[in-house]
Amino acid sequence: MSLAVTETIAVLQVIVQTVPVGTNLALLQLMWTIMNGSFLASRGAIFPALEANGYNATESRRIWQAFRQGMWRCDESINQWRDYVMSQEKWESHCYEAYRPLALDWTVIWRPKLKGWRGKWFHGLAGRALRGVGFGLVCNVGRIGEQRVPLLRRMIRPRQEDKSDKQLKADSLCWVTHHMAEDEVVIIDAGVEISDVHRANIPRYVIRAALNCTARRNYLPTYKGRGRRPCWGEKVRPLPRTRLEKEIGATPPDKTASFTLAQRTIQAQGWSDVVSSNYKPGEAPATFTLWVFFDPLYTTPLVLATNLAHAQAATIFSLYLDRWPVEQIPLVAKQVLGLHRQFVFAPESCYRLPELAFLLGNILTYLAASLPPLPTGFWDKRPRRTAGRLRRVLAKANFPQDALTDPRLRKKAAVTAHLPKGVAAHHRQKAAT
Repeated sequence: MSLAVTETIAVLQVIVQTVPVGTNLALLQLMWTIMNGSFLASRGAIFPALEANGYNATESRRIWQAFRQGMWRCDESINQWRDYVMSQEKWESHCYEAYRPLALDWTVIWRPKLKGWRGKWFHGLAGRALRGVGFGLVCNVGRIGEQRVPLLRRMIRPRQEDKSDKQLKADSLCWVTHHMAEDEVVIIDAGVEISDVHRANIPRYVIRAALNCTARRNYLPTYKGRGRRPCWGEKVRPLPRTRLEKEIGATPPDKTASFTLAQRTIQAQGWSDVVSSNYKPGEAPATFTLWVFFDPLYTTPLVLATNLAHAQAATIFSLYLDRWPVEQIPLVAKQVLGLHRQFVFAPESCYRLPELAFLLGNILTYLAASLPPLPTGFWDKRPRRTAGRLRRVLAKANFPQDALTDPRLRKKAAVTAHLPKGVAAHHRQKAAT
């Protein structure tokens, strides 16, 4: 048995420690089926994926029943996973000027033909809102060796009465406000306004702003001696723009800085103690600082807003770069494990399967970074520690029954001969619902 299979089974056993007997074994078998890539071939269907792993009809129904109606919660599995990572002491959290990044992002499992589902999200390629199951993802960011690795902290579901993206973002910001540590900074990409962050009372944040964003000074300009006295602060434009064939210059910065990152020099310009452009001086709930970074790697500058008034420009830039590892979690779950397409229709299952996929995507990324490089084949001369290579190794192995060391991982001796099964059970459950 290879080291990759042994470590994977050891982690999965830790994840299901708090799950009741019987359900824990079935859930572990489903996790193994997801991690070895069986859902790629089944195109998101559970029963064909289980059949590809050698489970008969009875075993597949038992696993499916444990997944759908078993007494387990993904939040408990995340806590077990985080405790395991901390105990291994391989993952090290990033820290810049005593600030630790806490990345926040939103992702959607698109279900355009899911009947009766009220949640809709805007799809960029389609150009309109489509049905989908949305989630808020919160994760810490660190590294194993030289590789950045996210550590999942929370998955936030939308409300049952309001599944809109606006409400989910508001709930996610509210959760982060009440659960972030004193040294953590929330890192958010574009799609959230400064007013949303202030409304949630987030104590520390770094958020990406639009290239054409504007702000105002939090004080009135000097009275010119004639005309009406000013009641709005001077407008601040971080970047120049053109309107009606007339160029509008950028506001001179309050401070400038330059720093070296990865052998390239980055220039930064900052504007301190500004407020949103729709507030008069003294009316805004809080002030913030605007930073513009000119990186020679990119033609477009990066505009960031933060309330870390005393942090250096290099710190703000490094904190925002640590926002991107959160994208690794849905990327591995959807593309590497094949859960971008899902064939489950019960409301709870529509939430449970994506949550399980995101958690296993994070586990696969961590294990790939902590294990030695695994070549895909003889042609892979310089293998890297990637989740795809680890998934291909697991796909070649059978379920390691001999590696189960927890005595609680066993089939529960329950009498089920009198219960309806298959289609009859499905119709009975549907009628009861």
